[in-house]
Amino acid sequence: MQALLKRYWWTVFFILLLVWGLFSLLEPPPPKKILMASGSAGGEYSATADVYKSLLANIDVDVEVLNTSGSVDNLARLMNGEVDVAIVQSGVANPNHRESLYSLGAIYYEPLWVFKRSEIAIEDLRGLIGSRVAVGAMGSGARVLSDVILSENGLDADSVELIEASGADAAQQLLEGRVDAAFLVAGPQASWIKKLIRTPGVELVSIDRSLAYARRHPYLKDVVLPDGALSLKEDLPAQDVKLISPVAQIVVKKDLHPAIQAVLLEAMTETHKFGALLNSPETFPTPLFADLPISKEASRYYERGPSFLRRYFPFGLANFLDRAWVLLIPLITLMVPIVRAGPPIYRWRIRRKIYVWYRDLRTLEAEGRQAQTDEERLKTRLKLSELQAETGKVEVPDSYTDDLYRLRAHIRFVAELLDKQNLEDAAAWI
Repeated sequence: MQALLKRYWWTVFFILLLVWGLFSLLEPPPPKKILMASGSAGGEYSATADVYKSLLANIDVDVEVLNTSGSVDNLARLMNGEVDVAIVQSGVANPNHRESLYSLGAIYYEPLWVFKRSEIAIEDLRGLIGSRVAVGAMGSGARVLSDVILSENGLDADSVELIEASGADAAQQLLEGRVDAAFLVAGPQASWIKKLIRTPGVELVSIDRSLAYARRHPYLKDVVLPDGALSLKEDLPAQDVKLISPVAQIVVKKDLHPAIQAVLLEAMTETHKFGALLNSPETFPTPLFADLPISKEASRYYERGPSFLRRYFPFGLANFLDRAWVLLIPLITLMVPIVRAGPPIYRWRIRRKIYVWYRDLRTLEAEGRQAQTDEERLKTRLKLSELQAETGKVEVPDSYTDDLYRLRAHIRFVAELLDKQNLEDAAAWI
C-alpha cells in the first residue's frame, strides 16, 4: 500500500480533492434541534408534543416544546419563524398559510363537544338562541370552529352571548351556571370532558346533522362516540352520540429539512397507529382532512413508508447516505478517467526523469570534451559522479529497471570516455 501511494500519490490527491469538492455541494445535514408549538399546558396537544420529544430524543434530535394559546397562535408562530413545527386544528388555516406551510397529515380526531345545562331543552344548535355560550378563547381552534358552527345555524353575537372561555375554564363556568352551554374541542380523554359527562344537570348534545357539517366542510368528519365508550361500568355515554370533528394535524414550515419531516412522520405513525375511542387502528396518521398542502416527503411516506436506508440504518447514517448517493454517479464519472490516467502519467513521469538525466549526461559529455584545463576536467568529472550517485538512489518499478540500468551504463561509459580522453591529453604533453 505504501509503495502504491508513493507511486500514485497525485492520483489519490486529486480523488480526495474531487470527493471533498462534491461533498461540499451536499444538501446541509438536518438540524439537531427543532422548536415545536403545542397548546396549553396539560392539554392533549402538549401531551402529544411530549411523546414526540421523547421519540426523537432516541435519534439525538432535541425537540423544545413551547406551550401556546392554541392553533391560531401556533400558525402565527410558524409564519413568524418562531417555531419549526406545530400541532394545528384543521379548519383554522387560511389561504395565506398555504404559501409558507406544509401539513404532514392528521394524527387524531378532536371532536367538538357541545355540553349544555339540562334545563335548557333544544332540538339542535339553533335552540341556543338567547343563551350564554362559552365558545373558546381568542386564538384557539375551538373559537374558530365555534364561530363557523354558530354561523351555519344563523347564530351570532346579537342572538347568543359569546363567552371567551376554553377547556377547563369553560367547563368550570358551565358547572357553576355562569354559562348555559360550552363548545369544547378536545380528545375524549380530556379531564374536563370526563368530568362534565359525569355531572348531573349537564348533558352532552348529540349533533344529529353531523354528516351535513362534514359534507359542507371537508376538514370535518362525522364521528360517533359509542355507547359506553368512556366507561362501560358507568355506561357513559348511555347511548351513541353523534359528533363533528376536526383533526389535529402536524404543520411545518416549507423549508424544514426533509429528514426531520421523515422522523416526525415516523413518530406520528408510532404514536397514533394503534387506534383510539373514535377511530380504528391504522386510521392515523393520514393525509386526509388536512387543509394545507401535504409536503412531498409526507406524500412519499404515505405511499411507500420509511425510505429503504431508514429501514436498515440509524438515522444519522441513513440521512448521510441519502444525501450522498445523488453524487455517486458524477463521482464515478469523474473518478474513472483520473484512475485510468494514473498509470500512463506515472510512466511519463518516470521516463521524463530518465530523459532529463540523459540530457544532463549529453551536456556533461560535451563539457568534458571541450575542457581545456585540468580544473575544468575535474569539475565536469565531479558533476558526472554526482549524476551517477543520484541515479543510484532512485527507485523505479521493475518494468523500468532496464531503462535505469541502461542509463547508469551510459553514465559509466561517458565517465570512462572522459577519463580516457584525459589520459590521452596527458600523454600528448609528454
